[in-house]
Formats: sequence, structure tokens, C-alpha cells
Amino acid sequence: MIDLLFSPAFTLWGSPTTWLEIAAVMISLVMVGCNIREIHWGWPLAIVASLMYFAIFWRSRLYGDAALQIFFALVALWGWFQWLRGTSADGSALHVTRLSRRGLALVVGTCALLWPVTGLFLKTFTDTDVPWWDAFPTAVSLVGQFLLGRKYLENWAVWIAVNLVSVGLFAYKDLWLTVALYAVFIALSVVGWREWKRKLA
Repeated sequence: MIDLLFSPAFTLWGSPTTWLEIAAVMISLVMVGCNIREIHWGWPLAIVASLMYFAIFWRSRLYGDAALQIFFALVALWGWFQWLRGTSADGSALHVTRLSRRGLALVVGTCALLWPVTGLFLKTFTDTDVPWWDAFPTAVSLVGQFLLGRKYLENWAVWIAVNLVSVGLFAYKDLWLTVALYAVFIALSVVGWREWKRKLA
């Protein structure tokens, strides 16, 4: 079964694209569509897509991104609960809101701290050939996932930054279908930002 999942379905720019990558891309697109529309079913889809990408990234020696997928799968359970039962500070049902200035400063500071710490860990304890580039989406995605789970508008800006770096990273690893997916993610993040901003207004 494993051999079938990793068998090439077709070739893009000289690199094989596996059936597993195709399935992960399709599920991921539906997941983001659900997130934009605040449909809670995006969270279980996130679990499935994350487990698929764990296998894909591990095989490509992107250990930071692979470990991140396990985190995504776990935090998706929390996010699903938040969207179903979570409440805002005033006790009302969770809704789209903005970060305060203090919250924004915490987000920037956390990203600035997590990136080098993650990069140093990957450089020291793994055989990855891109520790610092692997570390950026790994670290910053942790923050983005929290913001998404709590329905902060700024989560979309975080995902734009993550997706921009990921496009270059996955191109370097010849994961061309995933490159295309993350390029679409950039556009969808802009759509998500506009849609959530409209709801906030």
C-alpha cells in the first residue's frame, strides 16, 4: 500500500508527482475553502491532509515541516473544538476579531524567537540541507494555527508569509504540485483576509 501511495502518477518538470501528493493537495484545497467560509469541517480535513504531508515531507528530508504536520493534526482537534464550542473574551460565541497592538507585538516577537530556535534545532539534530528555510514555515505556522483557531483576522497575513517561503522551499525539493498548491494558498489567503475583514466590518 505504501509503495502505491508513493508511486508516480505523472512527472512535473522532470520530477515524479506521487498519488499521495495529489490526494493531499486536493484535500488541502477543500480545507482552506472551509476555513475561508468558517465551516468547521475544515479542521478534520486538516488532520487528514497533515498526516499525508507528514509522510511526503519526511521522505523529502524536510523534518521541520514533517514534525509540523503532526502538530497540525493535534492542534486541529483543538481548533475544531474552538470553532464549535469556543467563546470570545466577553463569553459570546467565537467570532472574527482583530489582534490588539499588544497581541500583534506578541505575534511578531514569538515568530522572531521561534524561527532561529527551530533552525538551530534542525541544523544540530537532523540531516536536513535547508535548516533555516525549513525552520521559518515550521515556526511561523505554529503562530498562524493558533490565530486561525481563535479566528483572528491576522492569521491570513501570517499564512501569506508562510506560503511565500514554502513555495521556494518546495521548489528546491522538486515538490512541484505542492509548489502550485502553496501558490494557490497565497491567493486564497488574500481571499480569506478580505472575506473575514468583510465579516468583521
